[in-house]
Amino acid sequence: MRIAETQLEIQREPFARPFAFKGSAFHEKWNTIVRLRDDRGNEAVGIGGLAVLWSDADVFRAHTEVGGNLLQASILEFALQHVKDREYPDPPSMLGDVLPHAFAYGRTITGNEQLRLTFVLVALVALDNAAWLLFAKQNHIDTFDGLIPPWAEEHLSHRQKTVATVPAVGYTLPMDELVQILQAGAYVLKIKIGQPGDPVEMVAKDKAWLSQIHDLTKSHTSSMTDSGHILYYLDANGRYNKKDGMTALLDHADRIGALDRVILVEEPFDESVEVDVSDLPARFAADESVHTIDDVHRRSEMGYGALAIKPAGKTMSLAFEMVRAGIEMGMECFVADNGCVPVLVEWNKNIAARLPAFPGLKGGLMESNGPENYATWDRMLSEYPIADADWLRPKDGAFRLGEEYYAKSGGIFEMPAPYSDLLRS
Repeated sequence: MRIAETQLEIQREPFARPFAFKGSAFHEKWNTIVRLRDDRGNEAVGIGGLAVLWSDADVFRAHTEVGGNLLQASILEFALQHVKDREYPDPPSMLGDVLPHAFAYGRTITGNEQLRLTFVLVALVALDNAAWLLFAKQNHIDTFDGLIPPWAEEHLSHRQKTVATVPAVGYTLPMDELVQILQAGAYVLKIKIGQPGDPVEMVAKDKAWLSQIHDLTKSHTSSMTDSGHILYYLDANGRYNKKDGMTALLDHADRIGALDRVILVEEPFDESVEVDVSDLPARFAADESVHTIDDVHRRSEMGYGALAIKPAGKTMSLAFEMVRAGIEMGMECFVADNGCVPVLVEWNKNIAARLPAFPGLKGGLMESNGPENYATWDRMLSEYPIADADWLRPKDGAFRLGEEYYAKSGGIFEMPAPYSDLLRS
């Protein structure tokens, strides 16, 4: 796979309201569009989405929102120039070559020697996706199953009929919208915690927030969970700095009758805070603290029992490796979103659909928060290459996946015209 030509374009999609987490908020999604051409005239277009606040809050705070996006996008431009005129046997080999160079470049342009590797990985998603599609063309592959490396096949051999769509309940989401989400059938809620303020204020706000949500949801039921209850997935995005704060929140959850509904607590501590969580009464999940396979092993040893897989946040190449590592370490794997547009939701869904069913659920688990965050969601769905596909829109809280979905791989092999049309011919 010799890369003869690379192109890059940016598309900006506004959120319906500020997307709040990690004690901050951002206002729009920058989507990156990459076209690769090989030396035989094959070409492919890959889409990615930037996520500065999620991937490195220090960079986000040190710059304007636009400035942080520009820095992240410039890493992708650097990577595109690096891979041009080079030859690779497959996309993971490309990622393995370009990542250390892009990481060094990222540290230079941000002036941050402690830059998180995830800041660079999310920048490279569009390049990695384009590389997989180019690899597929060269090898006459037209299904996602054909892309799965042989060493990952046994871990991605399931065909879930339902995948729970997990809306993000940010602390700016109006309660009337949460009511609408529940009425639409959602049975797992991703509740953002780690609100603004010092540690004492944050925990107090999070307790009140959890109580408010639990009071609203505790009377709702679902046939898609083993318990019949609506379940909670708490996401702290590394905002807690001590174990006792998380202990206090879980004790509060127990007092209000919500603890048995908490199926996940994701990324409670900053990755620099190494805390063993094996004695806490919840299943803890690693997310942005995991950049490499060694990180997966380290988090497992610290008592983490679940792993967020992020094809649209850390590249599909790394997702395959992390699925294998997580399952081999006995961790429950699931897929999480980054405010993804529909094209990237389908890249995520192809992994979520093939993972084992998540404990407590009748099927898979995948956060997908587009309808809550984008005022333009219906327009984006109407522009999807297979706009009338049943699998694009959840029904009763889940994506329903039949044989047509698997035959068409969610449509990821179709040209994403609204994005590709932005590229110069």
